[in-house]
Amino acid sequence: MFDLSTAVLIVGLLFALVLLGVHVAVALGVTSAVGIYMVTGKMRIVEATLASTSAEALRDFTFAVIPLFMLMGEFMGRSGAITDIYVAINKGLKRVPARLAIATVLGNTVFSFVTGVSIASAAAFSRIAYPEMRAHNYDRGFALGAIAGSSCLGMLIPPSVLMIVWGILTEQSIGRLFLAGVLPGILLATMFIGYIVIKAYVNPDVVGEGAAPVETPAELDTTKQDLPAGQFAISLLGVGGIVAAVLGGIWWGIFTPTEGAGAGAALALILAIAKGLNWRGFVEAIYSVGKTAAPILILLLLAALYSRTLAMTGVTTAIRTFFQDSGLAAWQVLAIIILVWFILGMIIDSISIMLLTVPIVEPVALAFGFDQLSFAIVGIIAIEAGLLTPPFGLLVYTVKASIQDTEVGVQHIFRASVPYWGIMLLAVLLIVFIPAIANYLPDLLM
Repeated sequence: MFDLSTAVLIVGLLFALVLLGVHVAVALGVTSAVGIYMVTGKMRIVEATLASTSAEALRDFTFAVIPLFMLMGEFMGRSGAITDIYVAINKGLKRVPARLAIATVLGNTVFSFVTGVSIASAAAFSRIAYPEMRAHNYDRGFALGAIAGSSCLGMLIPPSVLMIVWGILTEQSIGRLFLAGVLPGILLATMFIGYIVIKAYVNPDVVGEGAAPVETPAELDTTKQDLPAGQFAISLLGVGGIVAAVLGGIWWGIFTPTEGAGAGAALALILAIAKGLNWRGFVEAIYSVGKTAAPILILLLLAALYSRTLAMTGVTTAIRTFFQDSGLAAWQVLAIIILVWFILGMIIDSISIMLLTVPIVEPVALAFGFDQLSFAIVGIIAIEAGLLTPPFGLLVYTVKASIQDTEVGVQHIFRASVPYWGIMLLAVLLIVFIPAIANYLPDLLM
């Protein structure tokens, strides 16, 4: 039976612990234990619930999709194939304004197909693209904004870690989520490129037009690098073949997302070995994935426990009923949810936001008739935008740590990222309202 004081305590305690700096996993575990105990009054049931949730999670092969896709991305990254493709894109856009920034967006788009982690994209392209853009007199803010903004594509274009987490939390098909993210991801990349081109035409100074390029070492200037056609062909065919095999196999039902992730990791390992990966690099790749994936899996386990706690206490049902009885329109409810995501994005990371809110807000969205897949894509974009907002801005701090430029502060990167944050908000509006317009257009014409 629902009890308001218990509900307030469960939700309030969780957010209080997170805001006090307690690790999200610990906060989820403590809150779940307190909530179950308040409902049942028996510690034995708390222990049994934790044990059964853990056993079910450990038996679920869906959880293996995260480390396997991360391993695929790690092997591809160490193979150097993404760098080869970036160099080729850069050399092929010599006559295009702001070609280095456009190449960064396109390179991040390709990189997103093989890693699914925005932080990895931000770190990689800060080291690859920033030195060259500075060498060609690009404005620091414009260059860093392009890197940080386009890195957000990593969580939308499949295989995305956020999509995997969302699918596990909501018990949706991860394969369907992957496929649903392809077109919005391409749309977002296209909008980023459109902004870059317009900015370059309006203000050529930001891309170094009219100024002599600064001398730069050949190893940092991709236009001066000699990329053999055979090397580029291996990289392009390798990356394209792996992406097509994994996503195509999932689409045609040849294998599940978990099996696809395993196949992708194996194919990426073959590509990396073909391009010179040694034993030390192989061990370092395994270790790197383990350090990143293990905390995520623990978080998912405790998030599953928290979802059970919400169900036992009736919090989810109560919140859904509250919104249904509030008289608010569907778009107003969606606006409130997105606003909450934006605010949380200023203080905590994306996966934590998802773990804290999705079990609560997804039933509310479904009750108001939102399409489950569309709501997932909107949610992922809105949560991802939080990576660019101060004071937390995880992507911004990643870029700052990677460039090692003492003349750039995090405030400069935050300011340069504002247009990309705005473009992501516009993409959310397009995804929400274009289907609505399509539905109402026949009625308007009749």
